[in-house]
Amino acid sequence: MSSFVPFEMERWQSTWEHRVRYNLSESGVHPLSTAELLELGGQEGRELGERLLELRQGYGQSNGSDELRRRISALYPGADPEGILVTVGGAEANFVTLWRLLEEGEDWAAILPTYMQIPGLVRNLGGRLHSVPLTEDEGWQPDPDEVARAFRAGARVLLVTNPNNPTGACLEPERMEAIAGHAARHGAWIVADEVYAGAEVSGRTTSSFYEHHDRVVVTQSLSKAYGLPGLRIGWAVATPQLAHDLWGRTDYTTITPATLSDALATLALSPEVRPRILARTREIITANRDRLARWVEAQGDRFSYRPPDAGAIAFLRYRGGHNSSEVAERLRVDDDVLVVPGDHFGMDGFIRIGFGPPPDELDEALERVSRRFDALAV
Repeated sequence: MSSFVPFEMERWQSTWEHRVRYNLSESGVHPLSTAELLELGGQEGRELGERLLELRQGYGQSNGSDELRRRISALYPGADPEGILVTVGGAEANFVTLWRLLEEGEDWAAILPTYMQIPGLVRNLGGRLHSVPLTEDEGWQPDPDEVARAFRAGARVLLVTNPNNPTGACLEPERMEAIAGHAARHGAWIVADEVYAGAEVSGRTTSSFYEHHDRVVVTQSLSKAYGLPGLRIGWAVATPQLAHDLWGRTDYTTITPATLSDALATLALSPEVRPRILARTREIITANRDRLARWVEAQGDRFSYRPPDAGAIAFLRYRGGHNSSEVAERLRVDDDVLVVPGDHFGMDGFIRIGFGPPPDELDEALERVSRRFDALAV
């Protein structure tokens, strides 16, 4: 039996993110408080606020309340509320999707670099992973011919994270179409992790793979674009039959989302409140993206990167040849700053910086990163 493949990034973050002064490892924006969410909710928020203390903390509807699933399905043209499964975070949506689709075949493909949950699980559960690389010189885009190659080699499922983590790049529409076309020709599935959709700098939400392919499961959550990671609400979008299959698997995991979280998520995804939340997110990302750009420019040729299309993340290539995990450890121990080393994505020579904190915290953290690289250059 093969040895266990640890999820390095999550272990790194969960161990240290609350034990440093400046957390630049987080890939979302500064989170909303419950009071701020209720305020954004207007009249609906005020009414919910009055009910919260009286809300009975019993088991809720285990696949998500009917109203929450209706509001999620409205985000995906043609989706059926019966095809929505509400989960405890996007991680559970990814997990139960993987569990079900392993029945379709143990060969998977993944566009890399990416969030490494599913690639790690494929290996841990005895599957085989085919890599499809993103090309830095082409704006972190994949070659659709490489996707076709992976399908010809036996991959039955393709993992796509769009917008991408760690680069923040959005797939070009023509590449999405080409990828979906290859999947259709091979009768393959696409698992589309779209957790950063809604956090685009342009203000235009990235097209969902749900609109491009029949054999697709889309996973999402309130963690990144919505600034509500503490609610631990995610979802999977599929056909009603497949969603029913996924729901059956959550009977073995968490059973049901938290009742309080379901109520607050229903408010967050109302047609009136959702645009306000996404406007806040994009305002933070736009302002802090500019701050980061000015900081990088002031560093001379120390860093290079492609400004992200979406999300509060930047994947910085650095000069000097130092191992990224060693750099991240020095920043943590000596500078009280947490970043994600490129090693955690299989790409040494990079660090991922989250630029979603309040501006004063971001500026101080970046200054500490500068001083650490000054020391490394000596």
